[in-house]
Amino acid sequence: MPTEGLHRLLVTGVGGQPGFDLARTLIARGFDVIGTDANPLATGLRLPGIIARQSRPALGPEFAADLLELCRNLRPDAMLSAVESELPQLLSLQPELEKMGVRTWFPPHRTVRACLDKAEFHRILTASGIPTPRTWLPHQVDDIPDGCALVVKPRNGQGSQNIVFCETPAQARVLCEVVPDPIIQARADGREFTADCLVDRDGHASVILRYRLLTKGGLSMVSVTFHDPQVADQVAAVLAAVGASGLSCVQGFLREAIGPERIVVTEMNARAAGAFLLAEAAGADLVGQTLAGLCGHLVDHSRLRYRPGIQLTKYVETLTAEGPSDAHL
Repeated sequence: MPTEGLHRLLVTGVGGQPGFDLARTLIARGFDVIGTDANPLATGLRLPGIIARQSRPALGPEFAADLLELCRNLRPDAMLSAVESELPQLLSLQPELEKMGVRTWFPPHRTVRACLDKAEFHRILTASGIPTPRTWLPHQVDDIPDGCALVVKPRNGQGSQNIVFCETPAQARVLCEVVPDPIIQARADGREFTADCLVDRDGHASVILRYRLLTKGGLSMVSVTFHDPQVADQVAAVLAAVGASGLSCVQGFLREAIGPERIVVTEMNARAAGAFLLAEAAGADLVGQTLAGLCGHLVDHSRLRYRPGIQLTKYVETLTAEGPSDAHL
């Protein structure tokens, strides 16, 4: 079996939708799952059957020691990260994790940098000839042409936090005083899509495409799968440009225009997407093949084919109602 030897898995960031759904999926498949999150109120820490542990913040000085201590005590067979900001530290800890017998499959440093730094992502895609929104740093506001709809966002942000739309360079200049470590981008238009991606250790990629029909707080609440060879090829070019490996997702817009500007890529995340369950529902064995690659086996890309027209709807539900005596963290 591709997952032979995997019994206990550590999933980080179970307070976010990717980590929550990943942990719940693995529990349903019979794995012993340790779930961690820095927020004691994280929903994933209340999942039935999970081994819940509050972790240190990913950017804090105690994160590394805390994680290694957790692995020594709970002895997971492998680790899956759903938090991009912790990846730089995880890459430095990889040798120690492997000595403990904790299998990992993290993306390389260059991929992590591209995903965490939107200006770097723009630079790489532009150098590779891949259409992406024009991007300016705060000191380049005077270079922005008039009549260009804009968006100001954190250079290292995630989850659509602190994103503000505006219409003029003057407005963008003011917003750069408010948005932390900002960049300015031309606003993309068209039909928004996400690609769930798995790149094997030889660089071969499988791409599962879906339209984002309804989005709330950066999370795709309603989405539907589709096939488009040009979009899939463009996404594969993005993955190659940043040197991706393992599980990731790419976002962009599909325009009515004909030609190279038809597909505009806006960002990439070096983790599972918030609605990756649609890929599974459409027939792609995304989780299973990720675990196979994690174990060092070949990824079976034939099992990552999927059906178009499958729609996924997410919703908010009540997970637990706890009293003071029910606290378990």
